[in-house]
Amino acid sequence: MNKIDIEPLFPEDLSDEAASVLSAFLYDLAGACESRYFTQLQRHHEEQQNVRDPDHPWQSQSPNR
Repeated sequence: MNKIDIEPLFPEDLSDEAASVLSAFLYDLAGACESRYFTQLQRHHEEQQNVRDPDHPWQSQSPNR
């Protein structure tokens, strides 16, 4: 997965209160996403743990390869 540059999405001049509200919203959003897609996320993580090198099937491959 490619990294997305999110820096432009966060303004520098945010008030303390706005930063707190934004942070709480993002945590809630992440939690809702994980709850909604829990099964798919678990399946993907399990698949990534079971990646095998075809030349050396007895060794696990790094999921980032």
